[in-house]
Amino acid sequence: MPVITVLSGFKFAWDAIGKQQEVESLKSTIRESELKFLKSQINPHFLFNNLNNLYSYAIEFSPKTPEIILKLSSVLRYMLYECREKFVSLSKEVEQLENFTELYEMQIEERGTVNFSAHIQYPEFQIAPLILIVFIENAFKHSQASQSDNIRIDITIQLLEDGELHFSCKNSFRPMGNTENLAKGIGLENVMKRLKLLYPKAHKLTIEDSDDQYEVYLSMQLTQQTRHELYHY
Repeated sequence: MPVITVLSGFKFAWDAIGKQQEVESLKSTIRESELKFLKSQINPHFLFNNLNNLYSYAIEFSPKTPEIILKLSSVLRYMLYECREKFVSLSKEVEQLENFTELYEMQIEERGTVNFSAHIQYPEFQIAPLILIVFIENAFKHSQASQSDNIRIDITIQLLEDGELHFSCKNSFRPMGNTENLAKGIGLENVMKRLKLLYPKAHKLTIEDSDDQYEVYLSMQLTQQTRHELYHY
């Protein structure tokens, strides 16, 4: 009887462990599915906006059209082939953010100024793709929806030695403009969900809305790539 009791105990414990593993596996699957769903909602949003911009330049026979096509193709190639992973090289992400910013800057032309500053001295760190791009896109849309001139957008990205990323995005706007829906759009809602899923207790997001300036501050604790991943990139 004691032997049977002990064996039965082991059996129940083993079954419990198996059930717990199944539950954890299911949670992981659901989490991955949610992340993929949130990411998939960002890409079409970007595509539609920039294809419309490209069309406008094309019908005007603008000399900037070839440059726009090159930068847009670079960003699309990155999104389609390199953003399938959960995390990507920070240096590659920043490179595409700069291309993305320049695409939008072409729309402003002489109506304002755009400053993009990135200090990335430690390329071995990774970041979840398409996180920061949402804030940059919102900044341009926010400003252009309310201002016809004196637009100002300042974007700063800085990486500390320990992998802590500091991102700042500021844009001017006029309160009388149609900006209420832009500040609460689906892109911003999705990126906040992704941050909670991918960087729980490892990020801090602050959004400040003053009389004529909208400011986003985000700090994230990034992870390092392995030597194999560094060689691959």
